[in-house]
Amino acid sequence: MQSQSKGLILAIAAYSIWGLFPLYFSHLTTVSPVEVLAQRIIWSLACTLFIGILLGYWRQLITALKDFRLTGWLGLSALFLSINWLVYIWAVGQHRVIESSLGYFMTPVVSLILARIFFKESLHPLQVWAGIVASLAVLWEFISLGELPWISLVLAFAFAFYGVVRKHCNIDSISGMSIETIWLLPFALAWIGWQLMEPSHTLEFGSSQTLTLLLIGVGFLSVLPLILFTMAARRADLSVVGFIMYINPTMQFLIGVFVLEETYPQERIITFALIWFALILFSIGIWRQLKAR
Repeated sequence: MQSQSKGLILAIAAYSIWGLFPLYFSHLTTVSPVEVLAQRIIWSLACTLFIGILLGYWRQLITALKDFRLTGWLGLSALFLSINWLVYIWAVGQHRVIESSLGYFMTPVVSLILARIFFKESLHPLQVWAGIVASLAVLWEFISLGELPWISLVLAFAFAFYGVVRKHCNIDSISGMSIETIWLLPFALAWIGWQLMEPSHTLEFGSSQTLTLLLIGVGFLSVLPLILFTMAARRADLSVVGFIMYINPTMQFLIGVFVLEETYPQERIITFALIWFALILFSIGIWRQLKAR
């Protein structure tokens, strides 16, 4: 199977898992978003180290840790990752899943622009038109909302830049994720330590068996799609990986409307119509590119 095709399959798997995240995080709305983030960092690191040792990646991890330029790039990607994680956790807790889904609809447009700027990736004319139509959908969303959707913007730019940085890193996905969470671990432990020293502050971790298991599970659940995503980003064009991402926000929007029963303006139906039209154009462009190759 060609590298491009493998990248598409990995991207679809990653985005499908991310699409189900609102169902999981909706059970953690009573927990502080910062605590959820801290526990997510800790248990993500535990998971990646376990998988790395189990699959024999520990030598690659030690070699990578000695490469200060590589670890520096991964420190930057860890920053974008933590911003994305925190804002998303907060958005779900505030019952703004639909607004966060808009951010992930915007991400492919941002990825498309960044792919041209940083990697000079070639685009089929239909892919260009897909980007134009998707941009019109985003513009329509801005107008219909009547205000700047900062949640959507932060999620879109943080994740798009995360993909750009990771594409610069010549490292396997498991070791890369391990180093990213190693960068974030001191901040997570410092916050937890501060909470434990202040009598007025309380931690939900350990307060009940259900919440404790959910907080542990969120770290393990975070690792799988991120590993799949970084594997996809290295095998397929970033612009292609970005547009396949529409699976994620579509699932999140449907969950927000039909499961979590969030309200949404009727104008957003037009946004979805434009975005799905863009996805059709982009898919035809991908098919024609693969056929030409």
